[in-house]
Amino acid sequence: MFTGLVEEIGTVESVGARGEHFDIRIAATTVLDGVALGDSIAVNGVCLTVTAFDDAAFTVGLAPETLKRTDLGDLKVGDPVNLERSVTPTTRMGGHFVQGHVDGTGVITAFRADRDALWVTVAADPALMRYVVTKGYVAIDGTSLTVVDVGPDWFNVTLIDYTQGKIALPRKTVGDRVNLEVDILAKYVERLVAGRQERDITTEFLQSTGFLKEGAN
Repeated sequence: MFTGLVEEIGTVESVGARGEHFDIRIAATTVLDGVALGDSIAVNGVCLTVTAFDDAAFTVGLAPETLKRTDLGDLKVGDPVNLERSVTPTTRMGGHFVQGHVDGTGVITAFRADRDALWVTVAADPALMRYVVTKGYVAIDGTSLTVVDVGPDWFNVTLIDYTQGKIALPRKTVGDRVNLEVDILAKYVERLVAGRQERDITTEFLQSTGFLKEGAN
């Protein structure tokens, strides 16, 4: 699990197929501190397993499903990527619960400067937008951000000056894809509500939940 607070921006050193494998090698510093084989590092919001590392970079492998669901297949040598190590029991939860399991991709449709802040608008599938609410959380390329406005197939966020220098999003351009992970709590609530709606409201059901005593009309 992650918090959505990016620790550093890494740089793609190599990317592509190697035999039957698809690997990405990323130059980094902070996330290499204490790293071990098998550790989880979020790369642009995607939870990936470290398969090799040295003093200057680490390598992760991507499964076909990951390539289909995320924007990592778009990466090129020299591209910046957001990096975050998985949380520990003593990690401060300054962002929100981010699993590193991307729900889908969106497309940047606009950047707008507002003094030293930057507004970013992202178009997303309506199937994802059902989980995106004003003042709620969304992870864009692994960055925990607060939603400002929403439409049927878009939402926007605003980045303060400090954040702009700490994440890769401002370095992208209109038309670029971004990884999106919606708030996991919204999906759990939907599932629980759907389960209750599927049940018939019978006398037996009301009695089992304590809303109706046995023998009552």
